[in-house]
Amino acid sequence: MKIALISPIAWRTPPTHYGPWENIASLICEGLVKKGIDVTLFATKDSITAGKLSAVCERGYEEDKTIEPKVWECLHISEVFERADEFDLIHNNFDFLPISYSGLVKTPVLTTIHGFSSSAILPVYEKYNKNNNYYVSISNSDRSDKLDYIATVYHGINLDQFTFKKEMGDYLLFFGRMHPDKGAKEAIQIAKSFGKKLIMAGIVQDQDYFEKEISPYFGEDIVYVGSVGPEERNKLLRNAYALLHPIFFAEPFGLSVVESMACGTPVVAFNKGSMPELIESGKNGFIVSDVDEAVVALKKIPEIDRQVCRDIVEQRFSVERMVDDYIKVYQQIIDQNKQEDKRPWGYYEVLSDKPDHKVKRIVVFPQGELSLQRHKRRSEHWQIITGEAVVTLENEKIPLIAGQSIDIPQRAKHRIKNIGDKNMAFIEIQRGDYFGEDDIERFEDKYGRTE
Repeated sequence: MKIALISPIAWRTPPTHYGPWENIASLICEGLVKKGIDVTLFATKDSITAGKLSAVCERGYEEDKTIEPKVWECLHISEVFERADEFDLIHNNFDFLPISYSGLVKTPVLTTIHGFSSSAILPVYEKYNKNNNYYVSISNSDRSDKLDYIATVYHGINLDQFTFKKEMGDYLLFFGRMHPDKGAKEAIQIAKSFGKKLIMAGIVQDQDYFEKEISPYFGEDIVYVGSVGPEERNKLLRNAYALLHPIFFAEPFGLSVVESMACGTPVVAFNKGSMPELIESGKNGFIVSDVDEAVVALKKIPEIDRQVCRDIVEQRFSVERMVDDYIKVYQQIIDQNKQEDKRPWGYYEVLSDKPDHKVKRIVVFPQGELSLQRHKRRSEHWQIITGEAVVTLENEKIPLIAGQSIDIPQRAKHRIKNIGDKNMAFIEIQRGDYFGEDDIERFEDKYGRTE
C-alpha cells in the first residue's frame, strides 16, 4: 500500500521540543516504514524521516514568525491533494482543513481527530462525514455523537526515549502548556499544600495567565525550566515523585501522562476527558476531583509499583501497537474503496458514483463478453475508448470501434463483446435512481452466472 501522511507545519516533524501532533505523525510514519510500507510524509522541509519527504514550507511557522500560517497551510495541503492519485490512502493528522479538499479526489481520506479545539469546527467534520472520509478518535471519550468513526486508536510512544527508573524521585513535575486548561496554577497549589518542590516545563501559551498566576510563585520551591527537548524530558519524568495533571478540559489523550508512566512515574490527574482510559487508580496513579483530593493522593504514591506503570505502557501504549492498529484501519478502508472490480471477462473502475448517475471505465479481455442482461431502474450510455466491440441490443447486433457510442434504454436486453485480440475499453454512464448489482437480470452468461 502507498500512504500519504499529512503532518501539521506549525513545527518540524518530529518536533525539537513542543509539537504533539507532529510527534505522533512522525511516530506513525517511521513505524510504517519499519513495516515496509511506502509512506510519503508531507511536512516542513527541515523534517526528518526514513520515508519519502514532500515539503513546500521551509520551517514551522511557530519557529519562524516570518512565515504566514494560512498561506503555507494552503500550499502544504494542496500539494497533497494534487498528488492524491499516487496513493491508496491519505492519512490526515492536520485537523479539519484537509478534509474540505477530500470531495475533489477519489483517494480515501482517513483523519485522526486529535481533539476538537471548539464546537465551532464540527460543521466541517459533519459535512464530510460520508463517502471516502473516515474518522479515527484517539480516545473513546473524545467522540462527537454527530460523527461516525471507523476506530479508536490510542496514541503510542517510542519507549526507547523513556528510561525506566525503579526508585521514586523527590520532586513533583508539571509538564504541559502554561494555560488555564492545563491547570498550571492548581499544580502550584497542590505542591505548596503537599510541601514538595515543583518543577514546571512547557511552552507559555497564555502570556497574561503566566505572568499573573504562575511566574510570581517562582523561587526555590517552584522552578520553571521552559520548553524542553526529548533528553531533558526523559530526565525530568524519570526522576520525579509524581506527575501532576490537574486539567480543566476534556483532554483527548494526554501524551505526557503516558510518557511519565513509561519512566515509572505515577500520575495524579483530575477526572476529565480521557484520563480514566489511561489511569487505573491505585495501579499507575490516581484520578482525583480537586486540589485537596490530589494532596491526599500524593501521600499514597509510595504504594504504587513503578514497574507496573511501565508495564501498562508497554502493553497498551507502544508505538508498535499504534502502528499495527493503523495498518488494520488502512487495509479496511482500502478494501472498501478498491477502484478496480475484477470479473471473469475483465474489470472495471468506478469514476463517479452519485445519487442520480454512476460512471465506470470498463475493460473487457480479448473475446470476453458481458452477460445478456437488462436493468429495470437505469439506462446506460456506452462510449468505446479503445478496441473493437459488438453490442447486442434486443435482437440487433451493432459493431462499434473507438470513438463510437450507443444508448442502452431502460429494460432493453443488451450485452457487449470484445471481438479483437487486445483489451477493449469503454465508458459506461448509468442514469436512474438505483445502480446496485441486484438490478441486473441475466438471461445468458458464458461464465455460468445466470439466475
